[in-house]
Amino acid sequence: MSIPKYDEFYNIILEFLSDEKIHKIKDCREYIIKVMNFSEEEIKELLPVSKLPKLNNRIGWGIAYLKNAEMLSKPKRGYIKITDAGKNLLKKNITVTNKILSGNYLLENLFDVPNDLFDVPNEEYNQNSLNEESTPEEIFERVYQEINFELSDEILSIISSMSPKFFERLVIILVEKMGYGTGTVTPYVKDEGLDGIVYGDKLGFERIGIQAKLWNRDKTISRPEVQKFYGALANYSTIGKIDKGLFVTTAKFSPQAKKYADEQHIVLIDGKRLAELMIEFEVGVSTQKIYKIKRINNDFFDDE
Repeated sequence: MSIPKYDEFYNIILEFLSDEKIHKIKDCREYIIKVMNFSEEEIKELLPVSKLPKLNNRIGWGIAYLKNAEMLSKPKRGYIKITDAGKNLLKKNITVTNKILSGNYLLENLFDVPNDLFDVPNEEYNQNSLNEESTPEEIFERVYQEINFELSDEILSIISSMSPKFFERLVIILVEKMGYGTGTVTPYVKDEGLDGIVYGDKLGFERIGIQAKLWNRDKTISRPEVQKFYGALANYSTIGKIDKGLFVTTAKFSPQAKKYADEQHIVLIDGKRLAELMIEFEVGVSTQKIYKIKRINNDFFDDE
């Protein structure tokens, strides 16, 4: 099964705490994993950017929002306990939702609690992440990926308007930035089918032949084009046979081209991957702003 949204853990968290005892958050998490029968694969699944365990993250935010709504309390670090409001809500035998937690009038109708249950007015509370299906980390990562998606599209649009010579230089710069050595663009005339060569060591023992094709993004490169490149690697007369090849393009590769490239140990980079690598290694882009996400350093607060 897919991992539930953080708000879908509300009921089981409250059920775990229904004995009114103080429990470790870790024990609550382990209880949920056991009762909901999560697989090892689901337990180990990570968020794509932060690499935090997705399941732990969602359970953690479920606990955090229940605490914000005063359905549970944290008597001390790492421990939780159900509150009277939480017990009353659990007795109603309903599915606890964000709407219930965020609506003061709903809480007042469900069980007799004062209107000042929340520390912030209802209007402000409705604007926070309780109205989102994702945890804050997931929202941040989704926005981050959307920004990079738009940036990738813009990168490829700009590259498409440049000259083939510029593209060849760009590919060499990218390969160098990735740490593969020092590269050079081959002469534009009589290049023998190679657009560039990267020397992986100072003496030139390790060489990578580069093919850089500035083609329409919708074009699909077929196997024969990759075969021609392989032939150019094997028959390059200027410095002899080159064993390693990198084919970079703004277009796409067909399944047959990919299969042949794998068989011949040729690395293929299509337009989508090219833009991703340019962003990762900051080629043609610059950092506009950095956001740092902090978390508690438990070692610092260890009093033992």
